[in-house]
Amino acid sequence: MENSSNVAMFQLNGLNETRSHKYVLFAFTFLFYLLIIFLNLTLTATILLEKSLHEPMYIFICNLNVNTLYGTAGFYPKLLADFLSDTHVISYTGCLTQAIVIYSSVLCEYTNLAVMAYDRYVAICKPLQYHSIMNAVTAGKIILILWIVLFCEVMIAIFLNIRLPLCGSQIDKLYCDNWSVVKLSCVDTTLNSIYSYIVVIVHVSQAVFIVYSYIQIIRVCVMSREGRSKFMQTCFPHFISLISFSVTTVFDVMFSRYGSRNTPQALRNIMAVEFLVIPPLLNPLIYGLNLTQIRIRVTRWCSNNRH
Repeated sequence: MENSSNVAMFQLNGLNETRSHKYVLFAFTFLFYLLIIFLNLTLTATILLEKSLHEPMYIFICNLNVNTLYGTAGFYPKLLADFLSDTHVISYTGCLTQAIVIYSSVLCEYTNLAVMAYDRYVAICKPLQYHSIMNAVTAGKIILILWIVLFCEVMIAIFLNIRLPLCGSQIDKLYCDNWSVVKLSCVDTTLNSIYSYIVVIVHVSQAVFIVYSYIQIIRVCVMSREGRSKFMQTCFPHFISLISFSVTTVFDVMFSRYGSRNTPQALRNIMAVEFLVIPPLLNPLIYGLNLTQIRIRVTRWCSNNRH
């Protein structure tokens, strides 16, 4: 029996059935990752360079894009390296680092979407009070606090993992995540489970708040044509982003905890990486195309760069 002190490497088994197509998958994944980087960097640079976009809503969108770049950097480079390798292993430290990056990115995105819902709620339901409640400085402070709290939250989970003796080194995924390491433990993991449920409850409460905010926003917006137009232009992209991220994350969480090992590996891989594939590409597209000010600035910025 082996424990955490001598489990130096983990074996990632998610790519075991892709060896015959690894170069095709590498090329497709590499191009897809470049597209994610390009779209998110373009939107981030546009918001940072355009002073007229230094408003709370756009600052939160910028944080969403930065978080996407951060989270995908914890997944795609390692995946691309594994496509070109015959052995798919990761060190104990590397595994925990990847878990920290992906875990904190997921929590940051969801919390950021909750803050964006609040921002839109105040802007539409309490327009006269908006500038006294929310401004660029306040948005910056919220983002700073958000990252500090989430890193503390994630580090507690990782600390609870480090103390566990491990009886295995096989992870049936394309990447390391917190729960996959917990499942390898030789001892009782009740404390880890309790903490996980506390985190889930906290973020479910955020979901309840988001739903409440959108109910109030819709009630105000349906009263006038101008309100409906404002909802479609500024709130609808947030709503689509929230739905896509929530659905893909729930797939991964539910499948990680309750999925059957008899499920085909390809399906397991799809369920596990949806939240690292769909939202990173969808978010910059829906914000870039639906928010008029961003669309105009991106078009103008790209046009200036061509001349």
